[in-house]
Amino acid sequence: MTSDARLAADIASGAGALLLDIRAAGLGSADGRELGRRGDVAADAFISGKLAAERPGDSVLSEESADDRSRLDSDRVWIVDPLDGSKEYGSPGHSDWAVHVALWERGRGITAAAVSQPALGAVYASDDGSRAVHAEELPARPRIVVSASRPPAFIDAVATQIGAEVRTMGSAGAKAMAVLRGDVDAYVHAGGQWEWDSAAPVGVAAAAGLHCSRIDGMPLQYNESHPYLPDLVICRPELAQSLLAAIAEHATDTADSGRVAMARAYIDALVSHDATKVRLADTAWRVENGQRTGDSGSFIRDELENGPQYQAIQAVRELSFHEWGENVVARFLLDLGVAPTEVTTVRITEHFHIPAGAIQSVMAIIEPYATEGNADDPR
Repeated sequence: MTSDARLAADIASGAGALLLDIRAAGLGSADGRELGRRGDVAADAFISGKLAAERPGDSVLSEESADDRSRLDSDRVWIVDPLDGSKEYGSPGHSDWAVHVALWERGRGITAAAVSQPALGAVYASDDGSRAVHAEELPARPRIVVSASRPPAFIDAVATQIGAEVRTMGSAGAKAMAVLRGDVDAYVHAGGQWEWDSAAPVGVAAAAGLHCSRIDGMPLQYNESHPYLPDLVICRPELAQSLLAAIAEHATDTADSGRVAMARAYIDALVSHDATKVRLADTAWRVENGQRTGDSGSFIRDELENGPQYQAIQAVRELSFHEWGENVVARFLLDLGVAPTEVTTVRITEHFHIPAGAIQSVMAIIEPYATEGNADDPR
């Protein structure tokens, strides 16, 4: 039987080839966001089919599929990101996107993994001994790669302290493999991630001898009840001590919990009209001021992106969260209007029920808002 690591590599390679075909046919003729979604769906179906055929008794946790909680009782769980870096995938000239396939085993953690970078024609696997990292002298200015869209707030201070330079790149897998190849010396992230974002990159990087941990140095845990991992460090082992010490000094913000992160993604989409990162259950529903305004995850997602009632939203202000159990309440002010002189502000209280890895329901109360001192102020 094919080993788990070889199976991961074969599946990642096959999904990558499929993604290249879809990209070649659609790049330039389709909206970049829509192209990314086509790739996500096709690659997820390919990977799920291969795993069902080759490892029928195993569970799967995939970014593009509903979270089946039975995985928590399974001894073997494949953690998959069919297309990591969908924004880059839908943009001409970008090679920084990847396919992630990893196997978690109870009591052992990530035991097999592969990351495919199809645009580079490369597949990196945890059983490839030729990628082993050997101790060597660091460059005078270590190179740290971070997210182009969500760099850690502390990264400039950390870079200054250890004399490093900072570079940006898309896709967690692309950044991790850049460390593996020696293109950079460290990858630091603190802007929120999910298990499928890092499981395969960490599996490949750790097998090669790189340091992998949370930004506080704690181990990265997978197949957790809520599959959210907000931060990580992947770096050359000789850099780990000084890098983690600098992060400890400058990383003062507390990371969102998984449920707050999902609620925040929903609220961000109100302004950006991009619901790509919003995780909604297939049966999700929404109520606004007692009126049912959504009966499925796909409908709510489409409304966030295309609904005329959301197009006038200009900004979210004074946002705060309160979490208890499976629930998150967000309170904020919402500015609506078509021009600066025509802006109306309303007060929103939004209750999210998030029992697992997706939002199940959203209940919103929308109230008038007036400036302080106004007799009509509802506060």
